[in-house]
Amino acid sequence: MHLIDIPNFINTYITKRKESLFLKDIEDNHKRLTDKIAGKSVLVIGGAGTIGSSYIKAVLKYKPGKLFVVDTNENGLTELTRVLRSDAHTFVPDDYRTYPMSFGDPVFKKMFLAEGPFHIVANFAAHKHVRSEKDKYSIEAMLENNVFKAKEFLDLLMDHKPEHFFCVSTDKAANPVNVMGASKKLMEEVIMSYSKDMQITTARFANVAFSNGSLLAGYIERLFQNQPISCPDDVQRFFVSPEESGQICMLACMLGQTGEIFFPKLEAEQMVYFKDITLDFFKASKRPILECLSEEDAKTKALTLKEGDPYPVYFFKSDTSGEKLYEEFFTEQDQVDQDSYASLGVIKNARQLPRHQIDASLLDLRSLMDSGNYDKTAIVEVLKKHLPNFEHIETGKSLDQKM
Repeated sequence: MHLIDIPNFINTYITKRKESLFLKDIEDNHKRLTDKIAGKSVLVIGGAGTIGSSYIKAVLKYKPGKLFVVDTNENGLTELTRVLRSDAHTFVPDDYRTYPMSFGDPVFKKMFLAEGPFHIVANFAAHKHVRSEKDKYSIEAMLENNVFKAKEFLDLLMDHKPEHFFCVSTDKAANPVNVMGASKKLMEEVIMSYSKDMQITTARFANVAFSNGSLLAGYIERLFQNQPISCPDDVQRFFVSPEESGQICMLACMLGQTGEIFFPKLEAEQMVYFKDITLDFFKASKRPILECLSEEDAKTKALTLKEGDPYPVYFFKSDTSGEKLYEEFFTEQDQVDQDSYASLGVIKNARQLPRHQIDASLLDLRSLMDSGNYDKTAIVEVLKKHLPNFEHIETGKSLDQKM
C-alpha cells in the first residue's frame, strides 16, 4: 500500500486548512505568551497522549525554564522524550523530567511538593472515549479519573497555587448524552468551583484527527495487520489536527480569565463524516475498497487479502450507547464571546457552584459506588440529578462489541 503523509492528509481532506486555525491568535499574542511562559516551571499531567504532548510542543516554543511530565503510559513518555530530543528545532529545558505515575498516587504528591512550585500546571489525564462506557466498573473508573482525582489535585493546589491551571474538557460536555461527556461536564463544575480561588481555565474542542486510540489512528494499525476496517456511515464530527489541539489548550491556559471555557470557532459545514474520511483515506493510499455486508463478511475477505486487492471495509449505522451524531460546543444558556479572538470562542458564564454543593454531589456518587448495591443505570440517575442537561442515550450496546 502507498504510505500517505498523515499531517498532509489531515490538512487536505479533514480540516481542509493549509495552516493552523489558531495561527493568527498565536501571532497576535506572541509577546503575552512569551511573558507568561519563558523561564517558568511547567507541570503537564497526561503529557504522553496526543493532546498533552501537542500542548508540550506548543509551550516549548516559548522556552520554559523547567518541564516535568507525568503519565501512566511509560512507553508513551519514552517516545515523547525521543521525539523532543530528536528534533533539531525543539527547545528542551535543562530541567526536563518524565515520571510514569498517576497523579492520584501518593508518590506524585511527594514529587509535587518536593520539586515545586510550578507556575503552569496542565492536566490532560482523562478517560476520553465513549467506548469506556460499558458497565458500572468502567464508569466508576472513568469518574475516578475524570472527577475525583481532579478534585483531590485541586485541593492540593490550593496550598500551592500556580499562575495558570488548565484542565482539558470535551465538546461532549455540552448537552451530554454519554457518561464520558457527563463526567467531563461534572469535572468542569468541579474546577469552576475553585476558579475564584485560583486561575483556572478549560477548553472544549473537536475530535483530534489520528489521535492515539481514535478510529482513524486504528486504520493504520489495521492495515499493518491486514485486518478489515469498520466505520459508521452516519456520524459526523468537527476535527482539529494534533498540532491545533495543543495550541488551543495553550491559548486557553495562558490567555483566559479564570472560569472561562474556550472552544474553536468552527461552523456546521466544517463537520466531516467518518465515511467520507475513510473513502478519502483509501483514495490517497491509491487502493480501492471492497464494501462488505457485515463484520463477518469483512473478516472473511481479509483472510485471503493480497497486496493490491480491494481492501475490505464495513460501513454501519451507529447504534451504541451514548453516541451523538453531531457535535456542539455550547448551549443556549451559555453567554458566548465570539469577538475577542479570531479563532476562539469563550463561554463567559460557566456555572460556579459553591464548593459545599460540589462536595455534596460527589458524596452522592461516592456513597452509591461504595454501597456495593448499584448498576450503570443507578450511576446515570445520580449524574442526571446533578447535571440537569444530561440526557443519556442507552441502547444496550457498547463499542467493545464492534470491530
